[in-house]
Amino acid sequence: MTINVAVIGAGPSGFYTVDALLKHETDVRVDIIERLPTPFGLIRGGVAPDHQTTKKVARVYEKTALSDGVGYFGNVEVGRDVTIAELQDIYDAIVLAVGAPRDRKLGIPGENKTGVFGSADFVGWYNGHPDFTDLKPKLNTETVVVIGQGNVAVDVARVLVKTPEEMTETDIADHAADAIDASPITDIHMIGRRGPIEAKFTNVELREMGKLADCQPVINAAQLPDEVTGDWSDRDKRLKDRNLATMKEFLDISPEDKSKRVHFSFYAKPVEILGGDAVEGIRMENTKVEAGRSVGTGEFFEIECGLVIPAIGYFSDPFPGVPFDADNGIVIHDEGRVGDGIYAVGWIKRGPTGVIGTNKPDGDIAATQIFEDITGGAKPGREALEALLEERSVPRLSFQDWLRIDEAEVAAAKPGAPRRKFVTIDTMIGALN
Repeated sequence: MTINVAVIGAGPSGFYTVDALLKHETDVRVDIIERLPTPFGLIRGGVAPDHQTTKKVARVYEKTALSDGVGYFGNVEVGRDVTIAELQDIYDAIVLAVGAPRDRKLGIPGENKTGVFGSADFVGWYNGHPDFTDLKPKLNTETVVVIGQGNVAVDVARVLVKTPEEMTETDIADHAADAIDASPITDIHMIGRRGPIEAKFTNVELREMGKLADCQPVINAAQLPDEVTGDWSDRDKRLKDRNLATMKEFLDISPEDKSKRVHFSFYAKPVEILGGDAVEGIRMENTKVEAGRSVGTGEFFEIECGLVIPAIGYFSDPFPGVPFDADNGIVIHDEGRVGDGIYAVGWIKRGPTGVIGTNKPDGDIAATQIFEDITGGAKPGREALEALLEERSVPRLSFQDWLRIDEAEVAAAKPGAPRRKFVTIDTMIGALN
């Protein structure tokens, strides 16, 4: 009997799971259930709009979605349109691949002021994610503070200081491009609790900051060590050596003809966001690194700013009908097995770590577990879900519908751009009519 599997979430971890299931010799049908009309998760809504090469992995996912035995239920939200319990009646196995869509909080006074936007929200805004189209971040400021020194922090800083010409061949949302181009932003402070050796950005991302048309990377030479020391693996040491060499190269970049600056500020942590109802500045404490940990020194300083963007990590929402570990922001599971035919992959399983390809092993593991646990299909699968959604008048979109939306976005692109995104669910569905 055919095994029917539902994969909830159409991001990288979901597609890697579908691919792993299809490669097995067991007869299987897989349905992808995605709450948005559009697939690909962070590839569409999280990867920086000027990193089009990274987004090309979506072509591989598209081939998977168009494979025999795969169905796509776009614009269907579990918990709203159908429950987990109902899916358990319909499918032999359910895989949670819903990611970690929320921002971790700073946990300091003032973080709820107007002008504080977590990086997940902010990145979603400039990437045209429907959840964040109406975010309206406060960009009428000369100075922005980004908390964090990983790739997301670098992405945010870079997108805010690139010229309109540098952003021509991107798929940045129109509303974001217009707001950024009109803003008076000149200085971005990218703050890290530890030092340049401990910073999490990759060298590819870091090098981009030295090639911007109208922005100078600024680093305090006194904060750069002569060499990388510490107990690092050979691989990590090579990566950190490259980063250190790149940061030293930044010292030689002339500020001449540059109207903007990104300040790489190390050994500092935020302690309070200042102002009345809106952000007027941020209070920082100098730190030092002891045994690999950031420790406050009791010395403080302030930066005047009108916008603060914490980029300190993501967090998963509790998933309806599934046990959740609120402290760690993941579902409760045993090596990926959640129980009662439910499995977890990606960030909802292990937390927001790694890069896109890091999700692939989770998919392989989930597929193996499913075929170990289920030897023969006993549930009705796709047809039962189709009937249920039709009965409830849920406007489900097929993958062919997505391809039509994709075609319309590409056709509407400005010269040089890959597409012009539809940024609301209504406009996405409207493109089909």
